[in-house]
Amino acid sequence: MSSQAGNIYPPEGLRPPKDRRGHTGDSLGLPPGTEVFSADNHISLADDIFYERFPERLKNQAPRVWYEDGAFELGVGGKSFLPGEFSQVLMQYDPLTGAGSANLEGRIEELGSDGIEKELAFPNALLALLHYPDKEIRELCFRIYNEYIAELQERSQGRFYGVGLINWWDAKGTRKTLAEMKSLGVKTFLMPLSLGKDDDGTPLDSSSTAMIPVWDAIEEAGLPASHHIGETGLSAPCEVNAIAVGMVANVAPFRETFGKYLFGGILDRHPGLRIGWFEGGANWVPSALQDAEHIHASYHHMLNRPVEHDVQYYWDNHMYASFMVDPLGLELIDRIGVDRVMWSADYPHNESTFGYSEKSIAMVVDAVGPEKAARVVSGNVKEYLGV
Repeated sequence: MSSQAGNIYPPEGLRPPKDRRGHTGDSLGLPPGTEVFSADNHISLADDIFYERFPERLKNQAPRVWYEDGAFELGVGGKSFLPGEFSQVLMQYDPLTGAGSANLEGRIEELGSDGIEKELAFPNALLALLHYPDKEIRELCFRIYNEYIAELQERSQGRFYGVGLINWWDAKGTRKTLAEMKSLGVKTFLMPLSLGKDDDGTPLDSSSTAMIPVWDAIEEAGLPASHHIGETGLSAPCEVNAIAVGMVANVAPFRETFGKYLFGGILDRHPGLRIGWFEGGANWVPSALQDAEHIHASYHHMLNRPVEHDVQYYWDNHMYASFMVDPLGLELIDRIGVDRVMWSADYPHNESTFGYSEKSIAMVVDAVGPEKAARVVSGNVKEYLGV
């Protein structure tokens, strides 16, 4: 695998993202009939769905969607929620050909040109609404978005699956949004790493007793909770190459929430939960497990709630992680578990494998063999989603 890894950073012929073209290659080395399924792509909202679908009494409060300088923007009063340069990062490929939601057929064709037959797509700029201060407007936006991506799913005929959004700040709203999402056929939802604050300004703690009814509703719904990078970044100003510096921090945000699932009692109270960690790679998992095991052994006498299982049990029975290009994660695959990792293309972001996906997939085949690779690039995400 070392020779493969040597060629992947940067891949031969890799050009700036807007110039990349799909390249399926002669053979991916996978068993016949394997459907390559990217477990983590992104779709930019290209239709002004909130204004169009808001009730008349609230239309003046609806976030708007518009196209400007090569990217779709989301904001209010003509002001985008995101800095202009960040919008450009999110839309590195021409949004009119496939990265935006308005041309689903073009998107499917473009991904197919790189050998990708199915995808799970997370929202892009819509993440700016995760902590929108007006919770009524926030929940309404989430419900409208879920309807919209369900329509895209139906049009795609099994090629596109979207990640939904739920109310996580009160249990009644959680049940309502989950029930609606399930009825629409949406298979998973984004659970923020940072839950924001309660109405009185108190930060919400995912492992608190106050959150138990929310987790009850999630467990009863039976849908996996998906966590994704993108909520963290620079903690202080950075004058030089801030995007790169911020991304180094951004790709490793999971440990605190991971610790709450294990030590905060979330999984002990709710053993039916399934958890996905997306775009942070898989190589973080062995070190997190090792550290958690050492911490548990060292501090178990100080815990105010017993941990019911060995640390590894929680990973093996509840969790999955996605990666794009992860030579180190593949070297550690025996510790992580070949049935716990999901390959992804991350289309259409800078770090996407689009244009060299066959090289990334070849690394998986080289590391685990064709049959197990089929699980990594297809079977595991289907199992995660229940499709």
